[in-house]
Amino acid sequence: MMIKVTLPDGTVKEFSKGTSSYQVALSISEGLARNVLAAEVNGEVWDASRPLNTDVSLKLLTWNDDKGKSTFWHSSAHLMAEALEALYPGTKFGIGPSIETGFYYDVDFGDRHFSSDDFKKIEDKILELAKTKSEYIRKEVSKADAIQYFKDKGDEYKLDLIDGLNDGEITFYTQGNFTDLCRGPHIPNTGFIKAVKLMSVAGAYWRGDEKNKQLTRLYAVTYPKQSELTDYLHLLEEAKKRDHRKLGKELELFAFSEKVGMGLPLWLPKGAALRERLVQFLQKAQVKAGYEPVITPHIGHKQLYITSGHYEKYGADAFQPIKTPQEGEEFFLKPMNCPHHCEIYKTKPRSYKDLPVRFAEFGTVYRYEQSGELHGLTRVRGFTQDDAHLFCRPDQVKEEFMKVIDLVLYVFGALGFEDYTAQISLRDPENRTKYIGSDENWALAEQSIIDAAAEKGLKTVVEYGEAAFYGPKLDFMVKDALGRKWQLGTIQVDYNLPERFELEYTGSDNQKHRPVMIHRAPFGSLERFVAVLIEHCAGNFPLWLSPDQYIILPISEKYADYAKSISDSLNNYDIRGLIDNRDEKIGKKIRDAEVKKIPFMLIVGEKEQEDGKVSVRKHGEGDLGSLSLEEFVELMKKETKV
Repeated sequence: MMIKVTLPDGTVKEFSKGTSSYQVALSISEGLARNVLAAEVNGEVWDASRPLNTDVSLKLLTWNDDKGKSTFWHSSAHLMAEALEALYPGTKFGIGPSIETGFYYDVDFGDRHFSSDDFKKIEDKILELAKTKSEYIRKEVSKADAIQYFKDKGDEYKLDLIDGLNDGEITFYTQGNFTDLCRGPHIPNTGFIKAVKLMSVAGAYWRGDEKNKQLTRLYAVTYPKQSELTDYLHLLEEAKKRDHRKLGKELELFAFSEKVGMGLPLWLPKGAALRERLVQFLQKAQVKAGYEPVITPHIGHKQLYITSGHYEKYGADAFQPIKTPQEGEEFFLKPMNCPHHCEIYKTKPRSYKDLPVRFAEFGTVYRYEQSGELHGLTRVRGFTQDDAHLFCRPDQVKEEFMKVIDLVLYVFGALGFEDYTAQISLRDPENRTKYIGSDENWALAEQSIIDAAAEKGLKTVVEYGEAAFYGPKLDFMVKDALGRKWQLGTIQVDYNLPERFELEYTGSDNQKHRPVMIHRAPFGSLERFVAVLIEHCAGNFPLWLSPDQYIILPISEKYADYAKSISDSLNNYDIRGLIDNRDEKIGKKIRDAEVKKIPFMLIVGEKEQEDGKVSVRKHGEGDLGSLSLEEFVELMKKETKV
């Protein structure tokens, strides 16, 4: 019997029933087959050796695919477990998943002390086992047999996992001398793993419950080439230098205080100035695009969030209600701006001719993140969103989406983010019951997003089942200078809140209709955006955004008055800067200015004063020569164009 295999490019090939994905790869080329790690079969990742028994859509996965990497790292977790069992007999194992950069395994060493001093021994053992090229062998087992196996082994953690599984859905994987409870998939054999680095060790309660025993969590990463691991470790070192928490302190941008509260950033003068320029930059673009600024309170009545659904969804995990002297009256710190904007929409009757209405606000919101989740500016409890909500007719969704895409791309371009992908998140076609809104509106909105992204020439990926319950969305995934992915801009269609708040407009048929709501935030939040920007440009901000654009360095105090006159003149041109009047040698002043990443250094001494000029040094580039004030102003104008 023959089966049909459809490849990603639409090619259909016929094979005998029972052919594996690896054999399909071999029929295309031996080079491809050598690099296949796993296969995506009808959207589900399988072992490349698993037989295909029906017509399928097939994508062969290599190291260059995210799902290929994930499979590689999950298989590496099993190999690390085998090494640990060989080195430390009696070790018990919890879970060992792949993560975004590598994998971890939660293990119970019993009474044995374990530390990073053991890393080298484990790495050597992993590579020794990898060289055996042991196959990862999948085996379906009954629940009774699975229980018996791990009872005999004495591993209570695996028994706990099996307890939640049903007969007929349990599989084991074996490579070499190690067998694990696992649904898979896995790479063909251990020989693909050529380089390994144990990264860190931490504690983790079994199943995340502090009432359970604390296990040892070992983080590691593997690669198919040693050179790739070397590059990755170099990238990590560079990331440490660019850490926004480190640079934020050095550049005096923001701080945190235990007395103020965890996760509540304090913007220092230079950081506040940078943040304000970002706000002004986007506000100017929004006014041109037809947005109307609004301002809403930092708190709202509990009933507002009951109506919006936020109380039901987030109430238990949010900051708790603020009680007033009036019996039963409760307010909440604002977790979202959208309910307030819905109430602004309702302040007067709307006609179809009035739409779209676009409300924009830099609104500060508050969400109670667990203390362990807080991380610099990227995960905080109080943050300001560049929020806007557009209320439009269904036939206007595509046009509004295209305009928002233009705005997002304008922001990315001005700030040097050139590598990004737009993720189109659509409904799960197999389960539409979890979404609200009519099929007609959903179909229109989804097609509008797809068409808008296509017409704008965006590089896109489509993810089914990733839409919010209230509508489809477009998320912009940006790669920074180190190749790390960040979600920044987002655009979401919402049929839910207009329904909950009973929003209406009068149509051309003189009947009442519900508007469609679009949520939009090019920055996402100012805090997160600034953190990503700091790490992307290593603190070397675009000149127009830099807190201090220049610093004047007098060679001695004799030239302080000349330095002051230069500074006053530049301020008249709205060029920002400061004077370093310290009694230090000029070499130290230059080094300190370089550390502070100030774009331009203007050195003034006897010759500069006589000629009415300044000696200009550019951060990271060096000497630009002697320029008149007018020449320097022209240089600044040229380099500050957004």
